[in-house]
Amino acid sequence: MKLSTRSRYGVRLMYELALRHADGPVTLREIADRQGMSEKYLSKLIIPLKSAKLVASSRGSHGGYVLSREPHDITLRQMVEALEGDLSPVECTNGFSACERTAACPLRRIWKGLEKSMLSYLESVSLADIVADGKRAGSESVTFCI
Repeated sequence: MKLSTRSRYGVRLMYELALRHADGPVTLREIADRQGMSEKYLSKLIIPLKSAKLVASSRGSHGGYVLSREPHDITLRQMVEALEGDLSPVECTNGFSACERTAACPLRRIWKGLEKSMLSYLESVSLADIVADGKRAGSESVTFCI
């Protein structure tokens, strides 16, 4: 399974907001400049992040975006689910109606295990962890690839 550009860029957007969490609102232009991304693309990504209540916005001359919670209270799972939607590797892990073979399928248990491991790992990583890793690696102000 590959994460889309949507998730990779969205996490980078959240990373920038977390770095400046104590500084107040940050504009998408600032994030785009720092991360070498399109401001127009970021404006599309901010919508699901706001809908998931991970980000809040403020208007005005000093407006922009801020995290709606502390970085340690936002998980990688929450960010990726907000941007991607359902993270199930196959449809049958969500219910038995996806396939007529689901009840007897020998692979369903494997797919469920994969899903459980993946979601558990994504849940275990907070935005604060990502920021700490970035600072340890010396990449606080440099673009990075996820």
